[in-house]
Amino acid sequence: MNNSKIWLSSPHMGGTEQKYVGEAFAENWVAPLGPNVDGFEADLQNFTGVPHAAALSSGTAALHLALILLGVDQGDEVICQSFTFSASANPILYCRATPVFIDSEYDTWNMDPVLLEEAILDRLAKRKTIKAIIVVHLYGMPAKMSEIINIANKYGIPLIEDAAEGLGSRYYNKPLGSFGKFGILSFNGNKIITTSGGGALLSDDQSEIQKARFLATQARDSAPHYQHSQVGYNYRMSNICAGIGRGQMEVLDERIIQRRANHEFYLDNLKEMSWIEFLKEPEGFYSNRWLSCILINRDNGVDRESIRLALEKVNIESRPLWKPMHKQPIFSSYPFYGNGTSENLFKNGLCLPSGSNLKLDDLKRVVNEIKQAYNGQCLNNQ
Repeated sequence: MNNSKIWLSSPHMGGTEQKYVGEAFAENWVAPLGPNVDGFEADLQNFTGVPHAAALSSGTAALHLALILLGVDQGDEVICQSFTFSASANPILYCRATPVFIDSEYDTWNMDPVLLEEAILDRLAKRKTIKAIIVVHLYGMPAKMSEIINIANKYGIPLIEDAAEGLGSRYYNKPLGSFGKFGILSFNGNKIITTSGGGALLSDDQSEIQKARFLATQARDSAPHYQHSQVGYNYRMSNICAGIGRGQMEVLDERIIQRRANHEFYLDNLKEMSWIEFLKEPEGFYSNRWLSCILINRDNGVDRESIRLALEKVNIESRPLWKPMHKQPIFSSYPFYGNGTSENLFKNGLCLPSGSNLKLDDLKRVVNEIKQAYNGQCLNNQ
C-alpha cells in the first residue's frame, strides 16, 4: 500500500527560481536588497494593480508596519477578524493597542459586516478610539468587501486588507490586496507561492510605502554615519529570497489553476457524501482555493477529528480550520462581537491537502481514505 507522505500545502518550485538566485550570487548581491527585490516588487505591483509595494521579511512584518503607519499606539483599538491565524492579530499587541474581534458569516467565512457595524457603534458609544479594521480573506475566499468598505468609509476608519492567503483571488474581477489603505501578502512556505519566508506591503500611496521601507531598514536617517531618530525594524526581504519570488511569480497563474482544480476534484468525488459541505463562491467572488476546506455534519455519526486522525494514520496531512482568536488564551480577555459562527466552523471544519504539486493519485488516495474513514466510523457507531 502506498503510504508516502501527502502534505497539506508544500512549496512548489517552477524552475526559474535558480536563475534569479544564481544571478544574485554571480553579481554578489547576497546582502539584503538588490535587483531581485526591485524586480519582485514590480512583479507584485503589475499582478495586483497596486502601484506601490515593499517586499518584506514576512506578512506579519507588513501588518505591523501598516499599523505603525496608521499611528496605532497604546490605548487605541483595532478591529480584527476573529476567524484567522494569530499573525493577523499579534501586531496589534506589538503596538500596545487593544484588539476587538468580529465573528464571521457563513457565505465566505470572513468578517460579518453586520457585526462589524454593531461593534463600531458600541465601541464609539464607549468613547473608544478605533484606528483600523483588519479584514482577512480566509483560505483565498474574498470577504464581502463592498459592505465592509462602505462601513469603514462611513465611520472614517482605515481598512487593512490581510490577503496573506488571497494572492490571485479576485472580488468582482479586482485583485485582492488592492482594496484597503494597505494590503498585506505572505510568501510563507505553505502559501500559493513562496520566497521560503517573506511578505509584502501594498498601497496606492507612494509616500506610505517609502516610509515603510525606511522603517523596515532600521529607520536609518540620511547621514554619512549611522544615525537614527526613531525606532526601526529589520523587516526587509533579502535579494536571495526575492529571487525565488521572481521565479514563483512566473508560475502564479498556473498555481491558481492547479489549486482550483484540486478543489473541483474533491467537490466532484465527494459530492455524494451528504455529510460533507464545501465553501461555495458567491457570485462575483473568485477564490484561488489556497486550501480546499470542508465542513463535516456531525449528525451523520462522524466528526472532523475522527476524519483528521484517520488521514493522519495513513500519512496524509490535514488540519482543522483556524481556531478563532477570541477563543485563544492570549486573546480571550479582549472584546468580541459574535454569534458562534467561527466556533462552529472550527469545531466542524477540516483543511484537505491542497498543494499545486499534488498528483492525481494523491487526490484519489485522499478521497478514498475519507470515504473509508466514514464507513469505518459508521460501523463502529452501530
